[in-house]
Amino acid sequence: MQKIDLNGKTILVTGSPGFIGANLVIRLLKELTSGTVVSLDNMNDYYDVGLKEWRLARIEETAATSPVRHVFVKGSIGSKELVDSLFAEYHFDVVVNLAAQAGVRYSIDHPDVYIESNIIGFYNILEACRHNPVEHLVYASSSSVYGGNKKVPFSTDDKVDNPVSLYAATKKSNELLAHAYSKLYDIPSTGLRFFTVYGPAGRPDMFYFGATQKLVADKTIQIFNYGNMRRDFTFIDDIVEGVFRVMQGAPSRETGEDGLPVPPYAVYNIGGGQPENLLDYISTLQEELVRAGVLPEDYDFEGHRQLVGMQAGDVPVTYADSAALERDYGFTPGIGIREGLRAFAEWYAEYYK
Repeated sequence: MQKIDLNGKTILVTGSPGFIGANLVIRLLKELTSGTVVSLDNMNDYYDVGLKEWRLARIEETAATSPVRHVFVKGSIGSKELVDSLFAEYHFDVVVNLAAQAGVRYSIDHPDVYIESNIIGFYNILEACRHNPVEHLVYASSSSVYGGNKKVPFSTDDKVDNPVSLYAATKKSNELLAHAYSKLYDIPSTGLRFFTVYGPAGRPDMFYFGATQKLVADKTIQIFNYGNMRRDFTFIDDIVEGVFRVMQGAPSRETGEDGLPVPPYAVYNIGGGQPENLLDYISTLQEELVRAGVLPEDYDFEGHRQLVGMQAGDVPVTYADSAALERDYGFTPGIGIREGLRAFAEWYAEYYK
């Protein structure tokens, strides 16, 4: 592994001020002592733009007292011209590509935006890294690549050739493209398969957030597969810690027996490794919403639940084997759902008060 000192580097984070991107940029601004961080996002309206603006304001607040320079650029990685111009101007040392059209269910009805962002956009990033060599490209993959795999926990050694959604197929495509570019052009790249990320100021399309908004509005929440779902929920701080560590250790450039580069390529899971039953997760969420004063103590939760069948593109279980992350970077996610959902509920009470 090639160690990278991030201080003094010029870093691109795409998909900031998205959920993971914003938290990562804030961490970089707090942790580093010098350098430049460029945030790139198209601020689309897939979900409430106000939330992205709120996160951007938190980034700017942090930047105001940080020794690290921060630059926000509004634009899409789907624009080759924009991506190429940014690489030409800033000569990035490290690139973290978190920009993507997210969501499994949305991909069923809106396939075109996934192709533009997740395939063409990622291709633009790879091409820019090819022509403007970087020390490390880190990019977001997803636990969804495991599809309907029956073997748990999910290991990066498992076959992932059977995606059950277009979103999953685009993420697997990212891994394949990155491998090809790593091999052909000696680009050190690391893919990170995130497992059900949640936390304060998260994405409103995620279950815990959407369920909270429905309960507050006195609406019924739908619980899929009649509650027979298990998810490896991963708190945002654990995700950011994992990304931050991986940024500092790139796969080593080596030459194979054929005299050609061995692709400096790696993929890791970042997940809690403790799949939670969906009904237990919902009960914990409800308790924390009451504790934070978001909902009254006498709220009729049973009257606001509806058990329904499985959704197209969904999977019953996600379960991360993060042993490789522990082995190579000394980190395993450890924040439990009680602590994580409490942080979310307290943020929600403050944000929407």
